[in-house]
Amino acid sequence: MDINTTIKLNNGINIPVIGLGTYLTKAGIETLNAVRYALDIGYRHIDTAALYANEKDVGLTVKQSGISREEIFITTKVWNSDQGYNKTMKAFDESLRKLDSDYIDLYLVHWPLPELRAETWKALEKIYGEGKAKAIGVSNYTIHHLEELWKSCGILPSVNQVELSPYLQQPELMKYCKEKGIIIEAYSPLTRGKKFNDKKLLNLASKYSKSPAQILIRWALQFDTVVLPKSARPERIKENADVFDFKISDDDMKYIKSFDEGFRIAWDPSGLS
Repeated sequence: MDINTTIKLNNGINIPVIGLGTYLTKAGIETLNAVRYALDIGYRHIDTAALYANEKDVGLTVKQSGISREEIFITTKVWNSDQGYNKTMKAFDESLRKLDSDYIDLYLVHWPLPELRAETWKALEKIYGEGKAKAIGVSNYTIHHLEELWKSCGILPSVNQVELSPYLQQPELMKYCKEKGIIIEAYSPLTRGKKFNDKKLLNLASKYSKSPAQILIRWALQFDTVVLPKSARPERIKENADVFDFKISDDDMKYIKSFDEGFRIAWDPSGLS
């Protein structure tokens, strides 16, 4: 496994196992520099969203990188204010315009918005059928939301992007998605640094001569997820990718199961009907 390793989605498309998250990365120079540096050191997967307001900067940097568009995997998402069939179709076209691309590699429903999510998924199926998105999926969907989707969908989602870390392992959702052939993407795998001083994590970092962030990322990779660490700082972007020269032992992976405490730093979708 290395930075170029991919996982095959349920429609045959390959997705890189590690990507640069851009949530809270400021539009303009901060996003431009972060994406440019990530691409320079080998990242080929960039995760953005309409909500992040930095799609234009992601698209510009990809254009200026000198790397062919086909080598870079771009994910973006439709936000709540644009859900519903017609609004989603318009929002997708706007994301295409901002990214200055003929297609999007992965388009996600950002949030399981009550009442509109079924219509929104129908729009994604249309977009996929037209070849404008290479793959489609969801984000923040629980088992309940996925089971509801089965009743009306014509195409199964390829991905469910959810908050995931050793401190929020979601084993039932992981098992369910694996059985359905849905790849889990882990966002906020670093807990935004909130657990970097946990003694258990620090002990493992010392054992493997790695940083706490690198242990968290490597765990996510070995947990069979696509992982999306976020940073705008070059040294952190590089550190987050330097996770392919070691492996967490089976015993330590079992030990890390004990870290799970349901710790969330983002939204909790479990209460949505």
